[in-house]
Amino acid sequence: MRAVAEAAAHERDDRRGHLVERPPDLAAAIDAAAEALVGVLDSAASRHHVAVSPTQLRVLSLVDSRPDTNVNGLAELLDVVPSSASRLCDRLEATGLLRRVPDPRDRREVRLVPTAAGETLLRELKERRHRAVQAVLDRMPGRVQHDLLLALRAFEQAATAAPAEALPDSSARSA
Repeated sequence: MRAVAEAAAHERDDRRGHLVERPPDLAAAIDAAAEALVGVLDSAASRHHVAVSPTQLRVLSLVDSRPDTNVNGLAELLDVVPSSASRLCDRLEATGLLRRVPDPRDRREVRLVPTAAGETLLRELKERRHRAVQAVLDRMPGRVQHDLLLALRAFEQAATAAPAEALPDSSARSA
């Protein structure tokens, strides 16, 4: 029984062949690092004096990264009812950051498209965030940056390979 517990707390490091202790607080450290990253990103956004809410920025980013998105698809991505997604789009349209256009393949469908101003806002925000993260990375030793890159790639690979866990409450919410 003790051997099983020790095996769970250790893992073989393939690069060196040694047993490496798995830190018991690794998940907590990742959570803390994620919170710190969110703080850095939010700080970069707030210095940009963005006139839209974080939810509206998320909508704009989702629409920008998914060119065929319509209101129903956006509602699914946000896990909200379509009327809430539509109201978010109305507000973005009113600010000149988003527009609804007929789908050229099916004129009954309406696609969501960022305007030039919306694309500029996203590009500038991304550049600010990149510079803010780079400033933090610049305060880290080069070897640690390299190890972080490898760890993040491994984390991404493990996260995308694992089956998604079912959420206990999958009912749509309003935004």
